[in-house]
Amino acid sequence: MPEIARFYGIVIKLFFGDHPPPHFHAVYGEHVGLFHIKTLEMIEGDLPNRAKKLVVEWGTLHRSELNEMWTSQTFRPLPPLE
Repeated sequence: MPEIARFYGIVIKLFFGDHPPPHFHAVYGEHVGLFHIKTLEMIEGDLPNRAKKLVVEWGTLHRSELNEMWTSQTFRPLPPLE
């Protein structure tokens, strides 16, 4: 699963060919959350609230790029949350 961003101890990954709906994975230590690209809702997982908020903030900035990567299955790194 390619890493597309890393910030504040959170690693964002996208797996091409993964199950629908279009989503990305956020890993924070032993915690993992799956986020729907369109809504940025955490559809599965157990991320702490603070990490979840940071992931949603980052996802809001990069939603179109995430959707494009999911659709085209073309990997490219994205900038971290600053």
